[in-house]
Amino acid sequence: MIGNLAVGIQDFVIPAPLGDFQSIATITLGSDSASATFNSIAADWQHLQLRCLYKTSRATPSVGAAYLTIRANSDSGSNYSFHRLYGEGTGAFSDGTANATYFNGGNMIGNSSTTNVFHAAVIDLLDYADANKYKTMRALNGVDNNGSGNIALFSSSWRNTNAITSLTLGADAGTYNLLAGSTFALYGIKG
Repeated sequence: MIGNLAVGIQDFVIPAPLGDFQSIATITLGSDSASATFNSIAADWQHLQLRCLYKTSRATPSVGAAYLTIRANSDSGSNYSFHRLYGEGTGAFSDGTANATYFNGGNMIGNSSTTNVFHAAVIDLLDYADANKYKTMRALNGVDNNGSGNIALFSSSWRNTNAITSLTLGADAGTYNLLAGSTFALYGIKG
């Protein structure tokens, strides 16, 4: 009893927690491929998150020489930009690019590295369906290749206010292939 009000447990509604993750789709490549695409992404969430394990067909890319590239809505125009902070055991570095043709999802390990070693990344696409702002992406990625490797933090923007309805992931924007076994899981995050 609360004051003159009788309250039972059935009178309380427990809302879903903010930031709840919901699986949308997962792509695992059965063979080498130029890209992996998530189509028909609904505007049902506040943010999107990609969880990725990937490798490129490029033989021995140095850090910064091969990237996981992400294009929104098949847009390959020069209206993306990115900044990067990264370290590879010998030092820490930073750089950036304006007028790129893709979101930069992070560095990529090449096919000449240790078998079954893939780069790992967690990539957030913020307010992806908001038609009143440009889209922002942040990525944390890294790899340990038997004692060598790197870790990096990227931020990217897509200077477009359209809702993101598709994402195409590739190795250097299609210059190389994503290798078989690369896996990309897309999640929606409730606001």
